[in-house]
Amino acid sequence: MAEQNLFEEVKRHLCSCSADLQITPNLEAVMKLPMRELHVSIPVRMDDGSLRAFSGFRVQYNDALGPTKGGIRFHPDETIDTIRGLAAIMTWKCALHNLPLGGAKGGVICNPKKMSQGEIERLSRAYIQAISHFIGPDRDIPAPDVYTDSSVMAWMMDEYSRIFRKTTFGVITGKPLSLGGSEGREDATARGGWFIVREAVKDLGIILEGARVAVQGFGNVGSHAARIGQGEYSVQVVAVSDSSGGVYAKDGLDIRALLDHKEKTGSVRDFSGARNITNEELIGLDVDILIPAALENVITLDNASQVRARLIAEFANGPVSGDADALLHARGIPILPDILCNGGGVIVSYLEMVQNFNLDHWEGEEVNRRLEKKMVDAYKVVHDLASRNHVPMRQAAYTIAVGRVVKAMKYRGWV
Repeated sequence: MAEQNLFEEVKRHLCSCSADLQITPNLEAVMKLPMRELHVSIPVRMDDGSLRAFSGFRVQYNDALGPTKGGIRFHPDETIDTIRGLAAIMTWKCALHNLPLGGAKGGVICNPKKMSQGEIERLSRAYIQAISHFIGPDRDIPAPDVYTDSSVMAWMMDEYSRIFRKTTFGVITGKPLSLGGSEGREDATARGGWFIVREAVKDLGIILEGARVAVQGFGNVGSHAARIGQGEYSVQVVAVSDSSGGVYAKDGLDIRALLDHKEKTGSVRDFSGARNITNEELIGLDVDILIPAALENVITLDNASQVRARLIAEFANGPVSGDADALLHARGIPILPDILCNGGGVIVSYLEMVQNFNLDHWEGEEVNRRLEKKMVDAYKVVHDLASRNHVPMRQAAYTIAVGRVVKAMKYRGWV
């Protein structure tokens, strides 16, 4: 099978709403390209004394609505087209959730699992040195993503502050609480996703309490998704998986015990009382809700026919390929699209920015209240358009988001 290209997939979604918005071919061509991108070579001194050069990127896709916003990934298989696709997704996600922000994304090709903490810190600081002229609190604000966390964000914020000789909390979000971070940021993507699922099941006739759920990906987003789903919504999480494989228990997994198991062993596999399964087996389980919460293109044309879930909630970015999306829609399996479902992370990042600008700090209840309102408001407008026009939720979400960006570009006089 040819490898799926995330950027091409996102451009296809843009095409799907062009006719609805009466976007001219020339404008559509403009919106299919990033406005700016930076490629950097990052030399880092390794623990053994050798000097290694890492390749890094930062893509600012569109800033019509405001400064760009998006995470930074450290991953061995990172590509510029993946970063471009993710930056585009961030653009539409910010627009859909009515944030005064554009979309960006960054990444470094590396394998943090094979690097020491000191090497990761030196890489983090060197990356910021390389892109410091390209970012800023009123220009482009990075955040954590795959294999980066609050510690990495703290190093990056500190390095930027050192370069410009003033503490600049607002240049980075997802920071530790003691360095201008926000309550609720760590589990925001998962919590926001559950707000969307909660609203959607009402319209789909699915009873959430006791619903059987499978979570593909057990990193930051997936582990919080499983924990919140079981603890706050009383769902039955019957399967989870990580990069090494997965586990299944027909009567449900004890998520807190599973988190302890993974902390001790580094994997969810071989968990007491559960059966080991593969990621592919998890995709095909007979469940009410399937939550892909890891990387892009995990559900493709090759395995979409195996999906038996009643609902797919995209807690990850781009987990369902375009061809698979069409097949699942034809089979009557609804999909809560990524730009709607996983907007919680960027919403709370925005709230962190607001707190930083005001030198303020809000309690977790206030952050979650604002997050819930943003997520529910977005669901209502997407569901309303999808129902009215008899189109998939993804097409409705893109139509709303792209329309808002186009309007901003026109008001600015760009088009």
